[in-house]
Amino acid sequence: MTKTIFNQQEIYKSLEEVMDPEIPTLSVINMGMITGVEETTAGVCVKMIPTFTACPALQVIKEMIKSKVESLGYENVEVQVDDSIIWNSDRITPNGKKLLENFGLGTPQRHAGKFGLEEITHSKCPHCESEDTTMNSIFGSTLCRSTHFCFSCKQAFERFKPI
Repeated sequence: MTKTIFNQQEIYKSLEEVMDPEIPTLSVINMGMITGVEETTAGVCVKMIPTFTACPALQVIKEMIKSKVESLGYENVEVQVDDSIIWNSDRITPNGKKLLENFGLGTPQRHAGKFGLEEITHSKCPHCESEDTTMNSIFGSTLCRSTHFCFSCKQAFERFKPI
């Protein structure tokens, strides 16, 4: 089946089902990774940005986006990395932040590009919502996470870094 009528809204909706490989409860839409969907003379172009320039999952994410759009019946789907925008943690949607917390990760506060050591080291606990936490290491299990400890519930947790 070949799609004859371009429907941008349908494509955006379908991309809500393309999950981040490192955080499988969070879609590329929730992460703010999709910067555009447009019809081209050849087919469809989806523009996206990785959360990190050297993201090891970039090719996998691009293939998942392409496959999802093709499943709607579109042919000649191209997924491009949008070099005009640099991803930052302010792009995570409010729903995305709730999903991160439900996944057990602390979330960054909005920073509009201005943050210091306090915003990097301080995090609300995703388990009990306490502010009585400390950062154990700026480095977590992935480049986008840091490790923290909550003094209230005595739980260690990772936090998605403010970037």
